[in-house]
Amino acid sequence: MKITKIETLENIANEIRIGIINEVYSAQSGHPGGSLSCSDILAVLYFNQMNIDPKKPNASERDRFVLSKGHCAPALYATLAKKGYFSMDDLINFRKLGSNLQGHPDMNKVLGVDMTTGSLGQGLSCAVGMAIASKMDNAGRRVYCLVGDGEIEEGQIWEAAMAASKNKLDNLCVILDYNGLQIDGKVEDVAGLVDIKEKFESFGFNAIETDGHSIPNLIHAFDSAKQKKGMPSIIIAHTIKGKGVSFMENEASWHGKAPNEEQYNNAISQLKQKSFVN
Repeated sequence: MKITKIETLENIANEIRIGIINEVYSAQSGHPGGSLSCSDILAVLYFNQMNIDPKKPNASERDRFVLSKGHCAPALYATLAKKGYFSMDDLINFRKLGSNLQGHPDMNKVLGVDMTTGSLGQGLSCAVGMAIASKMDNAGRRVYCLVGDGEIEEGQIWEAAMAASKNKLDNLCVILDYNGLQIDGKVEDVAGLVDIKEKFESFGFNAIETDGHSIPNLIHAFDSAKQKKGMPSIIIAHTIKGKGVSFMENEASWHGKAPNEEQYNNAISQLKQKSFVN
């Protein structure tokens, strides 16, 4: 069922954030910063945009999603659980020995995961292949691929971008979680990555910039991408690393570490104040 009420989608995004914090705290391991920054994007994708049904998880006609920045699996798991692919209670098993909810998503272990990811830069190539297959089958499936801004320093991203443009993959929508930070600090300092919109346009993409934390803006961006024919689209979503938890926001140090008990309680308290979650 497609949800159109903005307040409901905002609340879902916040519940995803609570799930992320619970996962990473329970495991005492994981990547909260980039998971929190993409929660609004995933809420819009899974509850407003994508043609998917948890009751028919393997339906051939379903849209596909590739989390290319696979270390942000906590966000994907929380989204899938909220959507009904498995129980929210399972999230506390994140990164536990024997759990299917590994540190990076595995399509052979987790219902709803369309592609196993983790090696940065490779997810977009997989998404391009999926989009080509949909075109060859005349299936009408759309393929969405979420990449990180640190990740797009990888050369394979740009090889995949060239292939997407050459094959006129208007059924492919890339989303860039542009929070400006990676494990070593600011993206612009690490690799001098600037003029991202112009770069993707030069590679033959329809590039759309938007506020990655505005539900209405994200819906508009995804709808615009669907309407563009003859070329792939990228939504450059400007986000805040650690969004929703004050002491994590815009702090590169929260790229890949877990909160202690005091920090956990603080984070959950902040997030619960923003939603109707009990």
